[in-house]
Amino acid sequence: MGEVTLLIGRARVGDREAFDRIFELLYPELRQIAHRRLARGSRDGLIETTALVNECYLKFLQRETLTPADRSHFLAYSATVMRSIIVDAARVAQTDRRGGDMEQVTLDSELIGTLPAASDEILDVHTALEALARMDERLARVVEMRYFGGMEDAEIAEALGLSARTVRRDWDKARLLLAHALKT
Repeated sequence: MGEVTLLIGRARVGDREAFDRIFELLYPELRQIAHRRLARGSRDGLIETTALVNECYLKFLQRETLTPADRSHFLAYSATVMRSIIVDAARVAQTDRRGGDMEQVTLDSELIGTLPAASDEILDVHTALEALARMDERLARVVEMRYFGGMEDAEIAEALGLSARTVRRDWDKARLLLAHALKT
């Protein structure tokens, strides 16, 4: 067993030092996952790489227990946590864009309403992903790890206990289903 897997075992029973050490050891990989996800398209300003990893750490701290069994499951679970953080940030940005607590002022511009915001795209994908999860949970996990976690096929395969070929087929199938869902 690797050091991370041993530390996860200790952290599962409440050892806070082991938990902190896991994040210390995996911080570069978590930053890579966060960076790959945030690097898609233009930077939308919702959240930065370091902030995403730090928010992920704080979300883990809020949980009573650590559930992943090994390193790959920990990284996969981190992708899920990062997804929730990104979706929350998109919701806040969407609320702020619509004025939040500010007084509403109508602009007389035709173009302003036609420009899609990055937060809209994230929320649309999130909604479509929830629908996909109701149809096929594994397809949703593959999309979550790839789109929100920025993980590669081999990493996803290891985390889910599948072959890389199965992950590629699942990704292709999920993309078709999501494209259909996002058109409507």
